[in-house]
Amino acid sequence: MTPATERFVLQWGEMGSRWGVNRSVAQIQAYLFVAAEPKNAEDIANDLNLARSNVSNSLKELLNYRLIEPMPVKGDRRDFYHAETDPWEVMMRLSEARKQREIDPALLMLEQAVEEIRAEGMAEPVVAKRLEDLNGLLTQMASWYEQVKRLPKPVLRTLVKLGGKVGSFVKKTDA
Repeated sequence: MTPATERFVLQWGEMGSRWGVNRSVAQIQAYLFVAAEPKNAEDIANDLNLARSNVSNSLKELLNYRLIEPMPVKGDRRDFYHAETDPWEVMMRLSEARKQREIDPALLMLEQAVEEIRAEGMAEPVVAKRLEDLNGLLTQMASWYEQVKRLPKPVLRTLVKLGGKVGSFVKKTDA
């Protein structure tokens, strides 16, 4: 690895840890993302100075996220891996994993809290209203995400390029 590539891999690991992803998992994903050839677990462990067991567990997690795939190498019986290199696919898969890990449980908890508060009938009306509003917003955001993730990639790219300009296409209301 070049010094610049090594810095990228290390920084990606730091960024991953801030997002709630194990640092080693993020480093391995970055390492495989920039690797010109598929790598095996031994190469990864040596190049990143990680324990072999850590690499093995991290590879399983990356396989679950669908950020890497096993790739056979002719004449070698070891397992080799290569990363998804389309940045859009990487971001969509990471977004989906985070939604499943963070948003879905939060939404379930909020729905249950709202139901319990309604059933008890003892909470201050302002408390019930705040939780209902929060649940409504999170439900709308989850629904929006499900719609957006089904958009064709060219449409999604255009939408992202538009950024804040998309507001000019939306009729302004107070709701």
